[in-house]
Amino acid sequence: MTLRLVGAAALLVSAGVHLYLWFDGVRNQSVGPMFLVNVVSGVIIAALLVAWRHWLAAFLTVGFGVATLGAFTIASTVGLLGVHTEWRGGSVWAAAIAEVVCIVT
Repeated sequence: MTLRLVGAAALLVSAGVHLYLWFDGVRNQSVGPMFLVNVVSGVIIAALLVAWRHWLAAFLTVGFGVATLGAFTIASTVGLLGVHTEWRGGSVWAAAIAEVVCIVT
């Protein structure tokens, strides 16, 4: 149960960072809708991970971490939908660490 709570907390941190960034101006970029999808899916998967003792919830947590971290890596290297970002700032590192925790737990 402890790993599930750690995973759920990491999901919520990542979702919270994406919500913060969405309000901070990402909503006006081409990736804005994907940030909202990330927020909603992070909250839903966190609830599933805590409430539903099934392997699918853990699988979704890993998939969330891989997909979100992968999308950021693509955006920071070659660009994603016209958005090119950098590994700079507290929110970037908080989300990246949370997504690694999602993958590991």
